[in-house]
Amino acid sequence: MQTYSIEALSPADFDEFITYLDDHLRENGSPDVGYFQPLSRSASSFPEERKAAFRAGLEIAVGESGWRRAWVARGTEAQILGHIDLRGHAERYAAHRCLLGMGVHCNLRRQGLGTALIEHAGLWAASSGLEWVDLQVLSNNQAALALYQQAGFVQVGEVPNMFKIDGHAFSYTTMTMPCSSQE
Repeated sequence: MQTYSIEALSPADFDEFITYLDDHLRENGSPDVGYFQPLSRSASSFPEERKAAFRAGLEIAVGESGWRRAWVARGTEAQILGHIDLRGHAERYAAHRCLLGMGVHCNLRRQGLGTALIEHAGLWAASSGLEWVDLQVLSNNQAALALYQQAGFVQVGEVPNMFKIDGHAFSYTTMTMPCSSQE
């Protein structure tokens, strides 16, 4: 079992995080892993246009347009083993909700790190006054769906054939979880 600590992503560590994220995304669409992001196999890296917004969002106050918070799980040699991020919805009047994104290194999946990251982010969201955590996941990603359901997320919708990627159709599942006992 890998030992790790979960820490907030600082703007100073952003370039290292992007390197990790690009390595993680290179697995997207591979025969061993399958698709877990709505990106083509040839474009499986963090889009350039989203890097600046992500970095800037780390310093925007929660509740303000464009805010984002992220945490990384680091191993004993300080390497990034996984991440989780929360960001505000773009829609007006949705400041009480946030969107979740996450990833875990392929060698550490199904060992509890994803659960620990979700718990960490959920506690932070509740303590920050957020009421709901939402997410979208490719419907074929059974491992992620099972993880999210185990963590307390419930499916609230699915868009069939949302994406056409590399000649394959993918549906998109939306899930949500209250940050506390309110529903």
